[in-house]
Amino acid sequence: MVSLSSMIPIDREQARPKRSQTMLVSVHRPTFSSPFLSPRQLSQEIGHCRIVNKRRPRSMSLMGSSKNGNGGQVSVRLYLGMDFGTSGARFALIDKHGTIYSEAKREYPKYMGEHVFKEQNGVAARKSEETIDWIRSWKTTLFLLLEDVPVNLRPLIASISIDGTSATTIILDSNTGEPLWRPFLYYESCPDALPMVKSIAPANHTVCSGTSTLCKLVSWWNVRGANKTSAVLLHQADWLLWLLHGKLGVSDYNNALKVGYDPEVDSYPPWLLSQPYSQLLPSVKAPGASIGFLTEDIRAKFGFPKDCIVCTGTTDSIAAFLAARATQPGKAVTSLGSTLAIKLLSTNRIEDARFGVYSHRLDDKWLVGGASNTGGAVLRQIFTDEQLKKLSDHINPMEASPLDYYPLQAVGERFPVADPEMAPRFYFLLLLFFFLLWVGELGRVRKIKRMLHPRPQSDVEYLHGILESIARIEAKAYTLLKDLGATQVEEVFTAGGGAKNEKWTQIRERVLGLPVRQAIQTEAAYGAALLALKGAET
Repeated sequence: MVSLSSMIPIDREQARPKRSQTMLVSVHRPTFSSPFLSPRQLSQEIGHCRIVNKRRPRSMSLMGSSKNGNGGQVSVRLYLGMDFGTSGARFALIDKHGTIYSEAKREYPKYMGEHVFKEQNGVAARKSEETIDWIRSWKTTLFLLLEDVPVNLRPLIASISIDGTSATTIILDSNTGEPLWRPFLYYESCPDALPMVKSIAPANHTVCSGTSTLCKLVSWWNVRGANKTSAVLLHQADWLLWLLHGKLGVSDYNNALKVGYDPEVDSYPPWLLSQPYSQLLPSVKAPGASIGFLTEDIRAKFGFPKDCIVCTGTTDSIAAFLAARATQPGKAVTSLGSTLAIKLLSTNRIEDARFGVYSHRLDDKWLVGGASNTGGAVLRQIFTDEQLKKLSDHINPMEASPLDYYPLQAVGERFPVADPEMAPRFYFLLLLFFFLLWVGELGRVRKIKRMLHPRPQSDVEYLHGILESIARIEAKAYTLLKDLGATQVEEVFTAGGGAKNEKWTQIRERVLGLPVRQAIQTEAAYGAALLALKGAET
């Protein structure tokens, strides 16, 4: 088995992906609004997709001694990775040395409407409220990204892999592939299923959380699934890959962890297999394992070679970790995207659902960590990108902020505290502020106002307080991992959009008391491309 850590040299200068001379191409195509806009704002807009195409290195010849599946002669093969994150999707196209040949990103189109799903007996069930049709959105985005891959590079692609959000769950008819219900998104909690899951799983197991894939499966089963004889569960990445290879019911052991799969023994545990809904569980392979060739219609439509294989994927946060090239125990990656995800490479496996802590297998080591609901999505609710940049320039990162928030988009936290009822602290303080104002407690009002909203006086202080509060949550998370027995963190690499904010990095260094560096590669799509490379070389 090819180890991911052995595919590209570990030396940081050698490992840094080489970039040949670049040409920026701005392709104008329809795109849509941010997922954080209100329903009224979810109207179609005209935007653009940014593509970075790398010109061929002068020493490279596209004609050589090896053959691709179309019978052509090539001396270079490329590996395509796609990242389906919380707010959009990207691709990265690399060669075996890690050189990036092309990149592009897409926002998810927001298709609104009622969802209609057919039951086994042919009777339709209608979901009355208007919601986003994520199935249509993700499928559209997948094919738009494939179209964005430069036509001249497509015949060189040897393999494809995709990462997706952890615990995003899709239940399909195993005969037709049609969804039997809307997707359960990564952050959704199913507390109704938690007592049943806790009654069968070991204490503090990863699945003993309302947001686990297993809780989502049990919740669906209790309401709709007991009479299903032909249904299958897939994760977001599994489903997207199925659209390419056509073999329904294949997953990887990173995505399958939260449905109860045990990566240490490479099987589902007996306590799970004894349940009636175990018939829905997908088969499981290692991340980056070959599943099969592209379907003929996909291959012909996009011009991929006949020998292009599709490989199992992983979760978005693990793909970001792989991209960062943190290969030694004690190295950690914090992904500062829409949410805050932490992964620490450890020699010990740690599982504790009380705190939202779980471990993913990575070759012979473990990625220990969790994902918080705090992060960039909260900032986007308050500031524009331009405001974030301008305000950050005026922050003194060496000065501690007196403000103490727990910034959340909505009620509920996963890690470092698993509490579906946790309220965003600054929203709670806002309510308390107005209550105290109403009852005439002016002294307390002034105190709450100082805690919550120096904003009328200084937006810089307000942003500083939020950034520092998120850094404190990150510090609490790493302290918790150490207390639970994980390898001591020594250095933190940062991926995601937050990695670009230098002032935030300096705040985090001070709060964590650790060196914090921007990862060599910050995009999870690059990590997915490494999985594609692994699959092609296995």
